[in-house]
Amino acid sequence: MGTVGGMVTASPVSATVPVSAPHRLAWLDCLRGVAALAVVAEHMLPWVAPTLRPYWFNLGMYGVLVFFLVSGYIIPASLERKGDIRSFWISRIFRLYPLYLLIIAVVFALSWWVPVRSYVTRDPSAVAAHVTMLHDTLNEAAVVDTMWTLSYEMVFYLLVTALFVAGLHRRSGGIAIVFGAAAIVAGLLLDAPLLQGAWPAYASFGLFAVGMVCLISGRLRATAAYVLGAMAVVLLMTGSYVPWLGAAILASMFAGTAIYRWERKTGPLWPVFATAALISVSTAWSIQAGWWWVRPQAWITTIALAGVTFALGMAVRNRRIPKVLAWLGLVSYSVYLVHHPVLKYVLHVTGSLENAAWPVQTAAAIGILAAVLGISWVTYRLVEAPMQRLGRRVAKRYAV
Repeated sequence: MGTVGGMVTASPVSATVPVSAPHRLAWLDCLRGVAALAVVAEHMLPWVAPTLRPYWFNLGMYGVLVFFLVSGYIIPASLERKGDIRSFWISRIFRLYPLYLLIIAVVFALSWWVPVRSYVTRDPSAVAAHVTMLHDTLNEAAVVDTMWTLSYEMVFYLLVTALFVAGLHRRSGGIAIVFGAAAIVAGLLLDAPLLQGAWPAYASFGLFAVGMVCLISGRLRATAAYVLGAMAVVLLMTGSYVPWLGAAILASMFAGTAIYRWERKTGPLWPVFATAALISVSTAWSIQAGWWWVRPQAWITTIALAGVTFALGMAVRNRRIPKVLAWLGLVSYSVYLVHHPVLKYVLHVTGSLENAAWPVQTAAAIGILAAVLGISWVTYRLVEAPMQRLGRRVAKRYAV
């Protein structure tokens, strides 16, 4: 999940991190750390300590919404600040793909021990869908459960690029409202993805590959941006597992952008509240709303908590951020991708601990969390950080 994948690095050196330091937005890293831990808890508690799992809101969706608000806030700002589409996409590719591909490789390498989840299609279309990261908008299951959110990150990046090229990128509030309304309409009309079969995965792979070459090389850049943006919206609304949820996610991301506009005094705040209201009622009449966490009380509470968390983050953005929170944000992308495989491997050995004595559950939870954080620190140091540095060098070398 910028962002699930769109991290702005915070310095881990001092006991506290000044958010005003050059090139640092540590309060956003703090939010990412909180969001990542919420997602870990959502996946761990049912198997390790089910009595601690809340049902008045959904921990996982809460964390995901915080991630998406952060992405919406910072990703367009990053593109606009540099004004360089080539650098933007080079940095995104080096930021997202190395760890993503590594985790997929590890899961397949250990599939002799813990099989790859059965939902993953066993044909080349799944490979094509994973290469573009658009699998969830192609009705394809991800190799690792949590990777589904990366599809919506990618849709957002593609759409933001198209809007930037068209000069429409500052209309964030209106776009957020449109997607909020689309979530309601999709919920009323659709009970399954309209696009079926393998051909959308192959077609989108071809368009994505050619489009990326154009965006990075500069040849036919505007045409490529428009085609990829249109493709992203079509897939979002017609190919997603749950179309109304896909639209609601994009609405939340553009609400994050609208907050950025408001903070910079270049846009109003009311579209954010209007979008929140639309997202909140999007499940009320939805055909695909059978899960407990989308029932009105849990769903609205989850949205409200994510919004309050982001607001609290903004309230302390000019204060000094504790080192531990900045560090959690630093490794949050690794935590997000690493924790689910680690949890599966541990539970494959121990079995479910839902009926174990509380000392066993406590020890297991602490052990799993320690393993996830330790591995995440290693993957950040050995994979994420070096590849980000390489991406910056490549982007600088080919900067316009």
